[in-house]
Amino acid sequence: MGMKTGAHIVWDWNGTLFHDLDAIIGATNAAFAELGLTPITLEQYRELYCVPVPKFYERLMGRLPTDTEWEVMDEIFHRYYTEHRVRCGLADGVTELLTGWRSAGHSQSILSMYGHEDLVPLVRAFGIETHFLRVDGRTGPSGGSKAEHMVRHLGALGGVDPERTVVIGDAADDALAARHVGARAVLYTGGSHSRASLEVVGVPVVDTLAEAVAEAERLAA
Repeated sequence: MGMKTGAHIVWDWNGTLFHDLDAIIGATNAAFAELGLTPITLEQYRELYCVPVPKFYERLMGRLPTDTEWEVMDEIFHRYYTEHRVRCGLADGVTELLTGWRSAGHSQSILSMYGHEDLVPLVRAFGIETHFLRVDGRTGPSGGSKAEHMVRHLGALGGVDPERTVVIGDAADDALAARHVGARAVLYTGGSHSRASLEVVGVPVVDTLAEAVAEAERLAA
């Protein structure tokens, strides 16, 4: 894709490029059922979800899960999610947006908290891997924040100017990670957070990925 001197988008995966909320809600409720907790609705999830994930469970349980509970819930969540993600697909218009951004001479990458060994073949299976300079998933334990991963991601990209980089994601943590490295962020309401919970972060909030890309182009100009 040439030298990376222009505008760059760092895309989130789950809930942004990959529309997987049904699998996530089902996996969350499967994990809750193991501990005898009441299932939650999509609306409750989008209102309360936060990272690190144990804090999200604290909001729902009234306390932090114990280490043993966390390990059990995390294992069940990922097992259920892996079984049900096959029913999920890319968000509307993703392929065209990725193609258009690349054709305009800009660069893009993916940084996700989804496990790297699962993420890469999934992106490849959708036929979109060639649009990205890098595809980085989480390595190591789940449940952390994205900020330090973002530092490593931009460092590995090399030559990408943080001031011309825009993170597009569906969670407040995406904006915090962008801020951590001196980048901008645009948050998308089609994923894990409600509009109200995104608007308090203080970055542009949009309802479609097409709007997100247009806003990213403006911010990176």
